[in-house]
Amino acid sequence: MNNTDNKLIPELRFPEFVKEGEWQESTIKLLGEIITGGTPSKEENEYWGGDFVWITAQDFKKKYISTSVLRLTQKGKGKSRVVPKNSVLVTCIASIGLNGINKVECATNQQINSIVCNSENYFEFVYYSISKNIERLKNLAGQTAVPIISKGVFEKFTILKPKKPTEQKKIASFLSSIDELIVANTDKLDTLKDHKKGLMQNLFPQEGQSVPKLRFKEFEKNGVWKKNSFDKLFEIGNGRDYKHLNKGEIPVYGTGGYMLSVDDYLYDGESACIGRKGTIDKPMFLEGKFWTVDTLFYTHSFKVCLPKFIFYIFQNIDWKKHNEAGGVPSLSKANIYEIEVFVPKPKEQQKIVDTLSSLDNLIKEQTEEIEQLKQYKKGLMQGLFPKIIN
Repeated sequence: MNNTDNKLIPELRFPEFVKEGEWQESTIKLLGEIITGGTPSKEENEYWGGDFVWITAQDFKKKYISTSVLRLTQKGKGKSRVVPKNSVLVTCIASIGLNGINKVECATNQQINSIVCNSENYFEFVYYSISKNIERLKNLAGQTAVPIISKGVFEKFTILKPKKPTEQKKIASFLSSIDELIVANTDKLDTLKDHKKGLMQNLFPQEGQSVPKLRFKEFEKNGVWKKNSFDKLFEIGNGRDYKHLNKGEIPVYGTGGYMLSVDDYLYDGESACIGRKGTIDKPMFLEGKFWTVDTLFYTHSFKVCLPKFIFYIFQNIDWKKHNEAGGVPSLSKANIYEIEVFVPKPKEQQKIVDTLSSLDNLIKEQTEEIEQLKQYKKGLMQGLFPKIIN
């Protein structure tokens, strides 16, 4: 264990604690009581379906946990180990290292060890300390079919902490303020995505309709949209192997996005892309020179339809309904060409594209802002905690 001076002192420290000296090493067991959860009998209906929160791995969505998918009755609670609110919950079987803080009294299943912090240790600080050392914790599970960290091993796991609880609280408060920013920005991102989803439903005709529910005023008298099959609107190109190519500046894309860059291209222009095999329900819009691998179709030679309008139509299609395989999902050109959609005149297409593109830009900016905050927090976590090497 060290830092640049081989001492247990963080690189970043609040001024009022600079003279407080080194941090201390502590096992989890010394932080408070450890409670390992359990599962009341599923055969006893009287234990289940009540209001008491019973947490499993599927309930770890955010830092704070206030609800659960499954609930216990008061009789079920009586068959469980009750965990007081503001404990630190850590999964130690299968999905190792999920962690959170329960904001209500609860019980958990046996996958979870809960740390009920004593008066010398602040629960928020312990949460962040566990988060900082999550990879070390995962390494304790070993390479087994079902990774597991026993209660005994978990209790012996070590973290570093300041001597004074006041410094623990200062660090936790600072990191919590960043988490609050991340949550606020994530909520804003979710709102933007929901807004786009609603617009998509209203800007395109729904099943059985030939005009959209929501139409821009200047196009209200343009009549119905024209029905076309995709083979009348564009052609589909196959991705190809790229291994014979040299390194360059042309991006290669697969269904998962950018892969690498090469010195040749398949297409130069705007294209709505869709997966041929594997991931078939994640449309992608590419422009400029690019290469696609054989699991990704690209569209070209557009007729009476804007490429980006096709991209938004692709987003409105339930592609899984067009899956042709029983195993790995797959699409064929023939199947795609047969899909029929309603299309307005080019000027109305452009208006819809401009509206949705501006919303996509806001979503992209918001996503990048969240990522910057996460990276900022990651850097602070590195500086606010001394390093453990073992």
